[in-house]
Amino acid sequence: MPDARHRVESVDLLRGTVMIIMALDHVRDFFGGTAVSPTNLATTTVPLFFTRWVTHICAPVFFLLTGTGAYLAGRRRTPGDLARFLLTRGIWLLVLDAVVVRFVFQFNVDYRVTVLNVLWAIGWSMIALAALVRLRPAVVLALGAAMIATHNLLDPIRPAAFGSWAPVWTLIHVQGILVNGPGHIVLSAYPIVPWIGVTAAGFGLGPIFDWPEERRRRLLVRAGLTLTIAFVVLRGLNMYGDPSRWAVQRSPIFTAVSFLNTTKYPPSLLFLLMTLGPALLLLRAFDRPVDRRLQPVLVFGRVPMFYFILHLFTIHALAVVITLARYGSVHWMFESPDLGHFPFSEPPGWPLSLPAIYAIWIGIVLAVYPLCRWYAGVKGRGDHPWLSYV
Repeated sequence: MPDARHRVESVDLLRGTVMIIMALDHVRDFFGGTAVSPTNLATTTVPLFFTRWVTHICAPVFFLLTGTGAYLAGRRRTPGDLARFLLTRGIWLLVLDAVVVRFVFQFNVDYRVTVLNVLWAIGWSMIALAALVRLRPAVVLALGAAMIATHNLLDPIRPAAFGSWAPVWTLIHVQGILVNGPGHIVLSAYPIVPWIGVTAAGFGLGPIFDWPEERRRRLLVRAGLTLTIAFVVLRGLNMYGDPSRWAVQRSPIFTAVSFLNTTKYPPSLLFLLMTLGPALLLLRAFDRPVDRRLQPVLVFGRVPMFYFILHLFTIHALAVVITLARYGSVHWMFESPDLGHFPFSEPPGWPLSLPAIYAIWIGIVLAVYPLCRWYAGVKGRGDHPWLSYV
């Protein structure tokens, strides 16, 4: 959120790093096929699982740094101004996810299938944070930590318990269908309660960037190690923190996969400990003068919204080109799928190999970099209010 003259480079580097990693998951979505789930231990392979697992860090970092960015922006705004900005930006993200992001995933506007994704949850998190910014950051941090630590106590509560209000509970805490009407279905992929907690924790983390660097670095290392160790201990106990227990599998490596296979939708306590601990350690690693070799990563971190939409569009457009070359037709790329085949129903024999997916991922990141660098320059030189929304 801060402009180029007031940005914290370690925050941008961390954000840019996970933006690059995120593209791998989206390339896999479009080119990897839906027949085999990366997290289904009965059908997955170790390389496929870790291709998915490494991208788990992305969403927690987005939400954490959304809160941190709000704090940093608040250093130059009154609490009222910051609350209004978060409210309007949050509403904008809701619209953006339901309209623009939906289009780049499906390349149609029939709204037969709508999946409300990460921007939808970030939007609601910003709206919730708008109500909290007048509190001391330490209080907001405590509220966020409490939500993260305790929300799994709500796991036994199912939407059906609320009758006609079931969609509200689905929106809040259970991945599921919000609307299921004739010809139209809406799925809430990111239940918002835990993500609001991560965003609030990020806001509470913000004051460390006003501290002397050595004190900040010690805190990041200690917090990162504490969260990581807490994950290992709690996961080992196998009693609380995730609705799915780990178990001994057919080989030691698959037992390790089972141990790491935590729940993302909604993100369990263990999922968040597993990802936020390393994220804080990365933030510490980036808390130094930026190596010129990392400048491209910094660029991506400064234009996250622009990059997000651009890379999705580029991946889908490439899928159209490859489909035309392989099959002589492209109708699959423009038709709404069922939920089991999102984001599109694949042509016969469609999935590519993992090496091909990794090659496309690298190509996509390289392809979008020039436009991202151009737009980062526009944002750095401009002072138009609308630039903070893209």
